[in-house]
Amino acid sequence: MLEALLVLAGLAIVFGLLLGFTAIRFKVEGDPVVDKIDAVLPQTQCGQCGYPGCRPYAEAIAKGDADINQCPPGGEAGIIALADLLDREPKPLSAEHGVEKEQKTAVIIDEKLCIGCTLCIQACPVDAIVGAAKLMHTVITDECTGCDLCIPPCPVDCIYVVPIEETLETWTWPFPESSDESVQEDQKETQNA
Repeated sequence: MLEALLVLAGLAIVFGLLLGFTAIRFKVEGDPVVDKIDAVLPQTQCGQCGYPGCRPYAEAIAKGDADINQCPPGGEAGIIALADLLDREPKPLSAEHGVEKEQKTAVIIDEKLCIGCTLCIQACPVDAIVGAAKLMHTVITDECTGCDLCIPPCPVDCIYVVPIEETLETWTWPFPESSDESVQEDQKETQNA
């Protein structure tokens, strides 16, 4: 009995050392530039930029395949942060990818009208909608990023956009007005666009 325990303990030590060695030897290093870009993006995974999520968009920016102004949820603040990070000039948000929302929003489902088709669940990139087939669905508002991707597939139009009320958790400091005339003109152009 003691011999069996010693053999098992010895095997556990050998395999533990082997796994530790392989983890160090074959460690996969990520691109630090991509990691920094990804940290700046809002992580809504909405796909409005033309990429399936924030990480692929960050990789495309790092490779030079995408521009820094394709993220509507990040808005002007995101574009400025990316421009600072990458030493580029800020650009206005690309109109073909959407517009920046004045106020953060989420969606709600009118549960009386919901037929339980699950199309909204399949469309939600962050799994903020819960429910089962042929049963009522509901939105976890704290998880909803306001990308509105669940609205088009809904066959009964029971999904509505509502503004997120400003609370201590959601309030942020407003950006100061810039004294630079060119930046003010760019801000006016993006607001008028």
